[in-house]
Amino acid sequence: MPRPTAAQLAYGSSTVIFSTLAMLLLSQTSSGVGISVIALAALALGLLVSMTVPLPRSRATASAEAHTAAGTPDSPERVETVQSVQTVAAVEAVEERVPTAG
Repeated sequence: MPRPTAAQLAYGSSTVIFSTLAMLLLSQTSSGVGISVIALAALALGLLVSMTVPLPRSRATASAEAHTAAGTPDSPERVETVQSVQTVAAVEAVEERVPTAG
């Protein structure tokens, strides 16, 4: 099981603190049962928030996803793009070498 990141701890803790304060102020409860229900609800909310914070991806995973999103090297679209860029570069090189008559 992976360890929680600093962001997860920070978001979860701040959620627990602020939601507890807000619920205590809004409910104006002074009974022990009410305070414990609010505290349990705040802890559950903090846990939910901390678990929904996205985990950092490893570099290998991020580069593999970027490579997949860009298209595989053998995809027809990528091959056509590379060929058209090479063709345009070749035509421009020829046009620079050949003097124009006129």
